[in-house]
Amino acid sequence: MSLPLSSPLPALPLTLDVERRALLQRLTEGLDPATLWWVSGYLAGLAAPQARGVDPVLSGATALPGLPAATTTADAAVDTLTIVYGSQTGNAKRAAESLLSEAGAQGLNARLLRADAYPLAELKRETQLVVVISTQGDGDPPDDARGFVEHLVGRRAPKLESLRFAVLGLGDSSYAKFCEIGRVLDARLAELGGTRLSPLGEADVDIDTVATPWRGEVLRRLEALRPASKTGTPDTPGLRVALVDSGASPALASKAATREAPVAAELLGNTRLTGRGSDRDTRHLEFAIDPATLDYAPGDAAGVWPVQAPALVDAILEATGLEGDTVVALDGTALPLRRWLGERRELTRLNRPLLKAHAERSDSARLTATLADATASAALLQRTPLLDLLAEHPASWAADDLIRSLRPLAPRLYSIASSREAVGDELHLTVGHEVFEGRDGLRYGAASHYLATLTEGDSARLFIERNERFRLPDDLSRDVIMIGPGTGVAPFRGFVQHRAATGASGRNWLVFGNPHFRSDFLYQVEWQKALKAGQLHRLDLAFSRDGASKTYVQHRIEEQGAELWRWLQDGAHLYVCGDATRMAKDVHTTLLAIAQQHGGLDRDAATDYFTGLERTARYARDVY
Repeated sequence: MSLPLSSPLPALPLTLDVERRALLQRLTEGLDPATLWWVSGYLAGLAAPQARGVDPVLSGATALPGLPAATTTADAAVDTLTIVYGSQTGNAKRAAESLLSEAGAQGLNARLLRADAYPLAELKRETQLVVVISTQGDGDPPDDARGFVEHLVGRRAPKLESLRFAVLGLGDSSYAKFCEIGRVLDARLAELGGTRLSPLGEADVDIDTVATPWRGEVLRRLEALRPASKTGTPDTPGLRVALVDSGASPALASKAATREAPVAAELLGNTRLTGRGSDRDTRHLEFAIDPATLDYAPGDAAGVWPVQAPALVDAILEATGLEGDTVVALDGTALPLRRWLGERRELTRLNRPLLKAHAERSDSARLTATLADATASAALLQRTPLLDLLAEHPASWAADDLIRSLRPLAPRLYSIASSREAVGDELHLTVGHEVFEGRDGLRYGAASHYLATLTEGDSARLFIERNERFRLPDDLSRDVIMIGPGTGVAPFRGFVQHRAATGASGRNWLVFGNPHFRSDFLYQVEWQKALKAGQLHRLDLAFSRDGASKTYVQHRIEEQGAELWRWLQDGAHLYVCGDATRMAKDVHTTLLAIAQQHGGLDRDAATDYFTGLERTARYARDVY
């Protein structure tokens, strides 16, 4: 909350004593300008309630390390920009944080809230709102924004005639419902009477291409709306405060690896988990880490920057007839074409602009017709690697045009499969090696193939993606239920390790599924040892191809519905990890049925029950 400009300022000492000056210098050393502006607004927010005799109390916000918490109230200042984000993998969060930083540097009052921390009662009082939100799977909102989206599209949403708003949607154009949630919210806010600050932004996987100019336009519109008397400049800033929830704290200068500055971690081991006869190649990888750069908590993910397979780069050069030594200059960077393809560009994921450009170059009527059909083009984008596109629809490309049309290479996120309390200075991953038949041979997923082919002593560039919504309960006496088929079991290996290492007294129940018991029972020996040691109290298994009928994890929890309901009624925390498109939806549907059958709830009450568990962090999903 910002202090009203008409309020008298409290008397402040003109100087600080030596000890406090030294502390202030240590706190601010190495901070970039945007973060310094954030800190200045943060401290102004601390001063405001104390000037009125109010104790600083935090609600949905996180204090900077070494500083007390800021305050928040039910009312945001009328000239405050509220930024709300919904993020499944962290991309929307980063885009929202960038907007917050730029707004602070521009002297604007601004606050940042994760969607599930946003007080919905404040919506009718907002005057400036920006929503940054991703779309998951088949047009679904991210887990942390489901309640926010449901409220906005529902009957209880208020009229918003005084609101100026902007929406940035994030998505993947290889899906038919690209940026669907962003589109829905943009239309709904306008329907409720809001006025757009700028048109809807629709960012593909190469987010910054759209997000950077979109943020600039929004900030220009906001600056034009600000009364001259309240306009701050870097020399004479007005009071401002950024309220940041637990999922979005600005980083102080540190050695911690980031998406933009990953660090090399040495591979200690690469073990195949699936046995002979399995049609899957699932790997367990162990990396040595420096906790100063790659510290993590159970539930976090590791971001991996892959390198494209040299054989794939060679094949693409051959298919296009281009020379790998050709130097291509783009955005101030000049590299040989081979390096652009191997280190900077996506070669296994197509995008719609590339398909359109390729259709024009190839003069393929079939490809043009496919592009005109949203469903058919989405299927093509998801199943066709670049190499097959070049072979099936030959076209002439110049090296620089090709690099401009291909997506920038993006990191992949993998749930961390270990606890530092158990493994020390190591980080473990569970990776499903993506292998499929292409037009004339096998094709591979970029990151999974890169990781699967690493050998001991090799290094990979990693960073940590925090997942504050997927955390073990602080109360060690609470029971936990973990549902994770396939590689979705990865974080639960870390959970069980952590619970054992920290002496948690609560029970642990794991539900795991895969095709075959003999060849696909990931970490079988570890789970058996954990059961024997009393570290795992229940283990339910679903091997879908071993019986006459297919049995999945949702069938197992349906069978154990009465017991699962008892655990939940006793305060258990429930976690789901894995495929978002089918598994997570089927599990959620089964959970609703369990609440109705064993809890005596109707459909609406069951939905409200699990929504309540989500809001209190007792039902968390890490789905992809």
